[in-house]
Amino acid sequence: MNINVVVLRKGLSVNMSGATLLNMMRPSITELRSVPFLCRKVSNNPHQHGSQNGTQTSPETKDLLLEKEPTEEEQRRPKKKPSECSVLLFPGQGSQFVGMGRGLLKYGNVKDMFAVAQKLLGYDLLSLCLDGPEEELMKTVHCQPAVFVTSLAAVERLNHEHPAAIENCVAAAGFSVGEFAALVFSGAMDFAEALYAVKVRAEAMQKASELIPSGMLSVMGRPQAKYKHACLQAREHCLSLGIKEPVCSVANYLFPDGRVIAGHKEALDFLQQNSRKLHFLRARPLPVSGAFHTVLMESAAEPLRDVLRQVEVRRPEINVYSNVDAKRYMHEGHVRRQLVKQLVSPVKWEQTLHEVFERTQGQSFPHTYEVGPGKQLGATLQKCNMKAYKSYTHVDVTTHDD
Repeated sequence: MNINVVVLRKGLSVNMSGATLLNMMRPSITELRSVPFLCRKVSNNPHQHGSQNGTQTSPETKDLLLEKEPTEEEQRRPKKKPSECSVLLFPGQGSQFVGMGRGLLKYGNVKDMFAVAQKLLGYDLLSLCLDGPEEELMKTVHCQPAVFVTSLAAVERLNHEHPAAIENCVAAAGFSVGEFAALVFSGAMDFAEALYAVKVRAEAMQKASELIPSGMLSVMGRPQAKYKHACLQAREHCLSLGIKEPVCSVANYLFPDGRVIAGHKEALDFLQQNSRKLHFLRARPLPVSGAFHTVLMESAAEPLRDVLRQVEVRRPEINVYSNVDAKRYMHEGHVRRQLVKQLVSPVKWEQTLHEVFERTQGQSFPHTYEVGPGKQLGATLQKCNMKAYKSYTHVDVTTHDD
């Protein structure tokens, strides 16, 4: 059996021998690499930098090399108008819901993608997405792989309905775990290896979240709200309760006056109880199991770092923006470092949207597609850049047109 998975930009179909992969319930990275699809060779990729004698170039040297002038081929390539280009946004944990994926099963090789996922994960991911139960889908260990696969399945639908959106895509960004889907789409990682890394990441984050009672709080504030000072007050409250080294910090920058704050449960309780004094219009707990994107996730960093050392990573073929600093990924080592750092750093989504959509007065905006469950990223775009939002489309994952 051969599976063609269209998840790369330009609609590239990448073959893999499914028989080998479908026999693997708990594959090692070595076994994953034995599958042709999982190890697309890029020895002729001009973006790879290393010395001719086989030694590795330092990250600092790579960064300098990547600042060089465009190649002659890149200079000859005709530039498209922004209105002819597209940007893809990939959602993260929290966007999942029972029934997602139902509208994608007739497209491309979506069923085969879920079949591969079942063998990699050891459980029926498709059934969990379609039928739940909801409490199982909501668990970090399940929802992260579910959102990852469903988002890339949505790319299949977009490729079927609007192939030009894939062909003309110039940039991608993903929220938290969505960054892995964005990197697969960009050609920086292969589908199954990235899914395996997501599996390790989700399990490590679930384990870390069970060490200390913690969580996340969605906050919308008035213009005078001081989020960092509010977190400081919450930490001081925790110290008064005898909690050593309390954690409370901004975990997500969503849009102006929209934040997610994460940390010890007692700190979040303090913020909710004092929301009016802190000038919060809303302070709502999120249905997640831990304080993601804070130092409470430090124990999850090493397992992810280990698996990223083993998987093949390449420089993205299009611009992909890191959650850590809202800057473009420059090379494979940069991808590995930032994905680990992302676990304990706030997601700078608002800053990313500004970076992606910043343009001169009068310049047109690209078409933006949110590929995956939910419309949360579209909502943040609307609050950050209304002009860019006018060209926004959500790729539905529940219904399809017959």
